[in-house]
Amino acid sequence: MEFILRDFRPEDFETLWAIDQKCFVADIAYSRRELSAYMRRRGAFTMVAENLKDPNEGGADPTATAGFIVAESNRCSVGHIITIDVLVEYRRFGLGSSLLASAEERLRAAGCRNIRLEAAVNNVSAIAFYKRQGYDIVGTIPRYYPGGLNAFVLQKDLQPTQKTA
Repeated sequence: MEFILRDFRPEDFETLWAIDQKCFVADIAYSRRELSAYMRRRGAFTMVAENLKDPNEGGADPTATAGFIVAESNRCSVGHIITIDVLVEYRRFGLGSSLLASAEERLRAAGCRNIRLEAAVNNVSAIAFYKRQGYDIVGTIPRYYPGGLNAFVLQKDLQPTQKTA
C-alpha cells in the first residue's frame, strides 16, 4: 500500500470523527465537539493519511482516508500528540510511524524541544509502538480516562543529540 500525508481540510471532519469512533472504545473516543475543539486549538494541526488505491480495484474515489494525527505546540516549546488514529485494515504498513514522524518534524520546526502524549496503562500495543518510536514513560496520570483508568505520560526529546569527538 502507498500512502500520502496531507493537511486537514474541513470536508475531512466527519470521516476523521468516524475513524476515531472505530479506533477507540466509546468512553475514550472523542465526541464531535471534543475532536473539533482539539483540532481548532491554538498551535494545533491535523494531518490526514490517504491510501492511494489502485484504480483497477474499482470505485469512483481514488483515495481512502486511512488515518490521521492531531498534534499541537505550546508556548513552552513542548509538543503534544492529542490523538493518532489508524484504521485496523491499514495498520502494520508503517502508517502510524509515518504520521508520528511527520508530526514530530513539524513540531521540531515550530521550536518544540520535546513532545508528550498520553496512553492508557492497559493499551499494551500503543505503549510498545511509542517505545519503538523513542518515547519513554515519564509519569502517570491517575484516573485520566473514564472508569478511573490511569494514563502513562510518554515523552520524546526532539533536539538533535550532540556527537562528541
